[in-house]
Amino acid sequence: MALACLVPLSLIAPRVMPRAFVGFASWPGYIWIGLMLLLFVTLLASDVMRLLVIAIRSISTGSPMGPKTAVMLARLQAVAVCGATIVLGIYSIHQGLRPPVVKHLSIALPKLPPTLAGTTLVQITDLHLGVTKSRTFAEDVVRRANALNPDVIVLTGDIVEGRFGSAREDVQVLAGLRARLGVFMVTGNHEYYSGVHEWLPELQRLGIQVLRNRHVTLDASREGGWVLAGIDDWEGDRIEPGQGPDMDQALRDIDPLRPVVLLSHQPRAMFQAADANVGLVLTGHTHGGQIWPFVYLVRLQQPFLLGHHRVKDTQLYVSPGTGFWGPPMRLGTQAEITHITLTPGG
Repeated sequence: MALACLVPLSLIAPRVMPRAFVGFASWPGYIWIGLMLLLFVTLLASDVMRLLVIAIRSISTGSPMGPKTAVMLARLQAVAVCGATIVLGIYSIHQGLRPPVVKHLSIALPKLPPTLAGTTLVQITDLHLGVTKSRTFAEDVVRRANALNPDVIVLTGDIVEGRFGSAREDVQVLAGLRARLGVFMVTGNHEYYSGVHEWLPELQRLGIQVLRNRHVTLDASREGGWVLAGIDDWEGDRIEPGQGPDMDQALRDIDPLRPVVLLSHQPRAMFQAADANVGLVLTGHTHGGQIWPFVYLVRLQQPFLLGHHRVKDTQLYVSPGTGFWGPPMRLGTQAEITHITLTPGG
């Protein structure tokens, strides 16, 4: 009961409590949320199996199950459910706390000049720094991203989690990100939840260029270069009326001969990007479902869950995230830092 009471506290702590108390208040409640989800899944699965056993026995014997047998079956079910929940919980926490893997991708980008073949991007997304992800985690991500020596580093939203004062110390580490052409980001829904007017100036002070419905041309001296564009998150319009994504504004006055990479926090931008003939869209947000069976709930809200997709001539990559949100758990997914090499074609 005490842990259940911590659930609402874990959700509001990052926004109202001093940094020193955020982790203490959040971790137990978030773990409880994850365990209750796993308990629900194992209970549902065991109930289906129990009903099948009862039905098969009744058909084979021609008589209903006796009370003693029913009690024994219920006890076995309880032991199995508790055991499975504990095992899955331990495994999920282990997976959630593992360092993100580095995933290497080669993507053929339409209109990319041959002289720009081999251009590399590192995508980092959904760090959620400030609650259950700390400064140490951020330092490791920065070190590993820089070690890849990319041309560009892109952060596709949900970098922060929590109010400015409580999470600022953890986020400072991102000032260490280094790339030949710069570090760029777009807003995610959690930037808005956490106070976008405080966070965006701070992130820009750290050397991160925020693409808010705008674009930049990179490597322009090499056959005209290529375009990196970004749109605001959908939550912007709900929380700050008049904000939110504006694809037309982000792509306005782009040379139609230039290849375009678009940053969007949410994969739902894909269809509009395809209509605009964008070459590649990089997104996050879904966490790949993070904990099965959340994948099915995410699919109700987003058209793409994870990985590499294509609509018309536009390609999409949905990262499972570099961190996690809420429960420090992953089941069926692995956090990643994505290293993308661009080649001509597509």
